[in-house]
Amino acid sequence: MSDENLFDQEDYLQARVEQCIWQKSTNAGISRQRFLKILATMVGATAIGGLAKPAPAHSQAAIKTKASKILKPLPPGYISHSKGTLEMNWEAMYGRGYLVPNDWFYVHNRSAPPTFDPSTWRLQIHGTGVSAPCEFTYDEIIAMPSISITCAIECAANGRRFFEEAYNTPLPGTRWRLGAIGVAEWTGVPLGMLLERAGLKSTAKDVLVEGADVDSLDSKKTNKSKFSSVVPISKALADNSLVVYAMNGEPLPPDHGQPCRVLFPGWGGNANVKWIERIEVSETPIYTQWVTEQMVLVGADYPAIAPYKGKLITYQNVKSAFELAWPATLSAKTHLLRGRSWSGKGKIVRVEVSLDGGKTWQFARLREPNFPFAWVRWDIEWKPLPGEYFLQARATDNLGNTQPSTVPWNNSGLLYGGVVSHPVTIQA
Repeated sequence: MSDENLFDQEDYLQARVEQCIWQKSTNAGISRQRFLKILATMVGATAIGGLAKPAPAHSQAAIKTKASKILKPLPPGYISHSKGTLEMNWEAMYGRGYLVPNDWFYVHNRSAPPTFDPSTWRLQIHGTGVSAPCEFTYDEIIAMPSISITCAIECAANGRRFFEEAYNTPLPGTRWRLGAIGVAEWTGVPLGMLLERAGLKSTAKDVLVEGADVDSLDSKKTNKSKFSSVVPISKALADNSLVVYAMNGEPLPPDHGQPCRVLFPGWGGNANVKWIERIEVSETPIYTQWVTEQMVLVGADYPAIAPYKGKLITYQNVKSAFELAWPATLSAKTHLLRGRSWSGKGKIVRVEVSLDGGKTWQFARLREPNFPFAWVRWDIEWKPLPGEYFLQARATDNLGNTQPSTVPWNNSGLLYGGVVSHPVTIQA
């Protein structure tokens, strides 16, 4: 499989069910939501090849344990697309501060968080790119000089749903809207410091970080591959690349990488490996299936460059979101619309908002703080008349990157950065 989210059989089958539902509803000329409502009334029916059959009694236990990959308690209003995923609720962020609380932060776990024993956990650093391979205990890491960085972590598939809608084509994997992102204050040790203690060589080229997250797509495998990502030595040695052990002033929660994860600001979420156990430094390029097949854009606009199957994903693109329900229903009075915009390449310098579906635009007010690799909060007043509206926001970062109106297709629905139309109904 070429999709980053389909790493167990249940997610794989659910994706196929979603594709079938999409196709059936399209053929019937009705919306997917309406089709599901009709399907729900057909108790005992065998519609769409048995998908509407009552669940057998033995499956109820599986339903109860569906969220076992996520350990933290969850606030109301969050969206669970499949086992191990939770999308942040944008409406709930209205009126909240700059940071996303730990309990509100989005989750994408391929497997359940591993148990952590601080007395036995070790972080191994080895490979041809270091002259003194070594191990670090948890106590050794948290006793080292640390720094704190406020930045975003965002899934590369954030916005996948908009690819489906723009191209009227279903995609496998989690159907994120724009809530697969969060900004937190991360505290940890510069990765470069650890590499130097391992005797980093001047000839080092690539750094592989491996965590305890496993590929469970094939249940018959005896040696399941652990999730890993690769960054060039220049990114590993950046001042803000960290081995993180705290999130928003608290020990790193299990769902977010306890005991330690890596942080590479601006890069796609997969690069920020959780539950890390091993770091390999190499004098030659490192190619893994995770990187060459999963972290790439594959499609007609992205020719493959061997050994990668498409264009390699590194930095995230520019996006914007309104702090509103989807779809939103508001009363006909003056509203202070709020939202947030972000870029993986720097700092947002301008946000424009359209209240009429893109016909006219006006500048939103930017609010401090406005950290690079994080986001900026913005607002704009709106006094609408009753009716149906599509609100749009587009941001520009300090490098001149602006959200486009359309985005080229890729086969996994990654890096959707186009302007999104947010539906709003104004009632009298």
